[in-house]
Amino acid sequence: MATSNTPRAKGSPIYLLPSMITLSSMFCGFYAMVQSISGNFYHAGIAILFSMILDSLDGRVARMTHTSSPFGAELDSLADMVCFGAAPAMIVFNWGLHSFGKIGWLISFVYCACAGLRLARFNVMIGVVDKKYFQGMPSPSAAALVVGYVYLCAEYHFSHYLVILGGLIITLIAAISMVSNVKFYSFKEFHFHQTAPFRALLVFLGILILLFYYPEFVLYSFFALYTFVSYLFWIFRIGYRNKLNDEIATK
Repeated sequence: MATSNTPRAKGSPIYLLPSMITLSSMFCGFYAMVQSISGNFYHAGIAILFSMILDSLDGRVARMTHTSSPFGAELDSLADMVCFGAAPAMIVFNWGLHSFGKIGWLISFVYCACAGLRLARFNVMIGVVDKKYFQGMPSPSAAALVVGYVYLCAEYHFSHYLVILGGLIITLIAAISMVSNVKFYSFKEFHFHQTAPFRALLVFLGILILLFYYPEFVLYSFFALYTFVSYLFWIFRIGYRNKLNDEIATK
């Protein structure tokens, strides 16, 4: 029996501000699932968007305020599983994958499981991999790819069988991408204080105008292009590596 003089084991400190942001992100993910059950995919998509914004803030706030802790890191990982693993799987299933029966819910589960595997791999490889790239698609980007497609289809009333089949394929691609070895740029080394050519401002102006008129298409195009370019660079790297190996072998 422990006495009053026995020292208590101290766990990780719990900092209020970053934990509140993380819990808010988790709330958005859960709210998105509830809305998808009701068939309201517009609010579900908006909730996932807010969850992504909050997820990008909690870590930065913790570092800026010097309140990073192992507890916060674990809570953030669990919130990511809810928001970018379970929620997108539930949303895409309630939207259209249920029409495929057993295949539909199995694909939804595969996505959810891959999100969990991707987060677990990320947690154990912190400090090992290159910070400039993610190994496998980050779960928020995968969620944006899946939920963004559902949002656009629901908003513009695309409900043809081939459209739903496209959602199944996109869900499977996002799932495989999360557990793949494809390198995805992390944007951690991208800084706005870097110098840039004048034409970069013109490009930004064009994007800003398009974002004003077609916000949902511009945002979804970014994540679709991010996925496509990452795979393209991966294929080029494999080709260059094989060519280099062949040149070494012939010498």
